Amino acid sequence: MSNSVTSRRYFRIGLITIAAVYFLILVGGIVRASGAGMGCPDWPTCFGQWIPPTHESQLPTNYHQLYAERGYADTEFSAFKTWTEYVNRLIGVSIGVLILLTVAFAYPLRKRDPAVFGLSLGAFLLVGFQGWLGSAVVASNLKPAMITAHMVTAFLIVSLLIYAVLRSQRETLAEPRLAALPPRFRSVLIAAMAMTLLQIAMGTQIRESVDLIAVAFNQSDRHLWRDEFPIIFYIHRSFSSIILLTNGWLAWTLVRTLSLGHGIARFGVVLVGLVTLAILAGVGLDRLGFPAVVQPAHLVLANLIFGAQFALFVIYSYSAKRAEPSYGLSAQRG
Repeated sequence: MSNSVTSRRYFRIGLITIAAVYFLILVGGIVRASGAGMGCPDWPTCFGQWIPPTHESQLPTNYHQLYAERGYADTEFSAFKTWTEYVNRLIGVSIGVLILLTVAFAYPLRKRDPAVFGLSLGAFLLVGFQGWLGSAVVASNLKPAMITAHMVTAFLIVSLLIYAVLRSQRETLAEPRLAALPPRFRSVLIAAMAMTLLQIAMGTQIRESVDLIAVAFNQSDRHLWRDEFPIIFYIHRSFSSIILLTNGWLAWTLVRTLSLGHGIARFGVVLVGLVTLAILAGVGLDRLGFPAVVQPAHLVLANLIFGAQFALFVIYSYSAKRAEPSYGLSAQRG
């Protein structure tokens, strides 16, 4: 089988896996926002069963006491929360299967580019660690720091996959016309990625504070939560305008250099759209009393923004390398 066929197959399964990981991040956000994280108070079973119950009558009469003795403060059965968490676990298992397929499809590429296989294998190992971390989150009774670590690991998995998938297509994706971009484009793009990471870090701290506030208010009176927000919330909110302007400049520069009809220029416009949607979601959280339905969308949009920036950076780097005078000679030797 030719290298082009195997790389295209890897590219397709890689994109599917990346999309699935983002979907898992969305579902995980729904679990967290809905308070369903303890819908299954044990792991890997759920209330001691591989298929969770649908009604409290299917549980032992003393199940509250049984789980209280294990250190769980609140084990009130809710079919919605239990099945929300259970579906989250099933999707996590599906991600593991997809990652395994990604590694299998990367294996034929190991001689041409060992890094693609190594990155895919690294993502697979991280998924295994993520599974263990999921059990630790449950065992910790949903400590905010453990939940954050769980989210950061998902972030690392998707970043590894994005780089591996793009690397497998670097000859096709490299666009020599990107060499016409101003030299500061790379620096601004790196700054944009750094700002997004900083914004996500601040958002994570806010999310941990919100978890504590939610417990204090017993998951009710959401309109009062805002009064308890830490000062970092207001920094996070104001910083979003700087991020929008920075990404707007990147998109405008791409459109001016390549024209709006070019795929990479349209990708830059999509990036600005993602930032705008994330800001609107943030405004919704602020003005609408932190509705649970908006929280997962805000989380996924933040991850998509960095993913898009990172993908653009990788493509730009390969394009700049291809435009170097020595590239043709090194490619011939290769």
